[in-house]
Amino acid sequence: MRAAVLHEIGQDKLEVLDDVEATGFGPGKVKIRVRATGLCHSDVSAMNGVLPQPAPFIPGHEGAGEIIDVGDGVTGLSQGDRVLLCWLPACGTCPACKRGQAQLCLAGFMNAGTPNFKRPGGDVFGFAGTGTFTEEVVVDAGCAVPIPDDVPFDIAALIGCGVTTGLGAAINTADVAAGSSVAVIGCGGVGISAIQGARLKGAAQIIAVDPVASRREAALRFGATEAVSPDELADAKQRVTAGEGFDYVFEVVGKSATARTAYETTRRGGTLCIVGAGALDDFLQLNMFELFFDEKKILPSMYGGGDVLTSYERAIALWRAGRIDLESLITHRVQLPEINEALDQMRTGVALRTCIEI
Repeated sequence: MRAAVLHEIGQDKLEVLDDVEATGFGPGKVKIRVRATGLCHSDVSAMNGVLPQPAPFIPGHEGAGEIIDVGDGVTGLSQGDRVLLCWLPACGTCPACKRGQAQLCLAGFMNAGTPNFKRPGGDVFGFAGTGTFTEEVVVDAGCAVPIPDDVPFDIAALIGCGVTTGLGAAINTADVAAGSSVAVIGCGGVGISAIQGARLKGAAQIIAVDPVASRREAALRFGATEAVSPDELADAKQRVTAGEGFDYVFEVVGKSATARTAYETTRRGGTLCIVGAGALDDFLQLNMFELFFDEKKILPSMYGGGDVLTSYERAIALWRAGRIDLESLITHRVQLPEINEALDQMRTGVALRTCIEI
């Protein structure tokens, strides 16, 4: 079957090969025919080594498709079921799951260290235990979440990561208060979803911050009240908040420099929500006095900061009701052989989300 493979960490191009096989099928597993997958910035971060991932590997973790085989012991799933892929399934039994923090379950991360593909030359890993830049993938049954018939595969794929992450950061983690002021730094697919979440929660001012003009223009269509470039943020802070700072600031880039800017842009007593996934060696510096004196809340948000299955259902309900726009998040579409075009669209910032149709 065809799949897009990164041979070594640090390479910037994927090679589309037709000699890849999905492996590991057996009890407790399902095999999925991937129909659509989104390109998330985390895929690029894994390729360049910002996020740890064994190589060679197949990127992609934001996907949807149909079940083509079900292993022994799997219940609630059948051949032909339409599903989205959950890259961080909850085991239901660990301390985090029992506390109601299923997004912190580590069971799914264990899959990342086990190859689930192979080629004649050896094993191939799937990013985050999945690897959706391929025609077929074998995953734990818990990774396959049934979707209603009226949800297209491309929309379901987005819900599988970017939409859930951004919406959840605003709704679950930060719990944005009605009438508040919000700034979102980084307005790709996740940042735009955070903007939509803040709008749903009733934020009065939502300032979108991004260096790419097309993304700033898009942010206004999705609910931002103003969109500025990074060098205009200080002026926006002065104009909108009289210099006090925003009630909520979302960092959706994953870099210490933007996180520090976000901290300084948050008002005393306000909330900084860290959504971007950054590198292990990129440290955010804060001094002990400012932590004490400013009383700013720093809230990291992992996968939307809540139960992902509940978040999926909420996103579908909001989409059906027309309260969130998911179709317009997909600004570009490519076929799998053109996957490197999608990477260029991500790196240059011209795409909010590129859908790879498989």
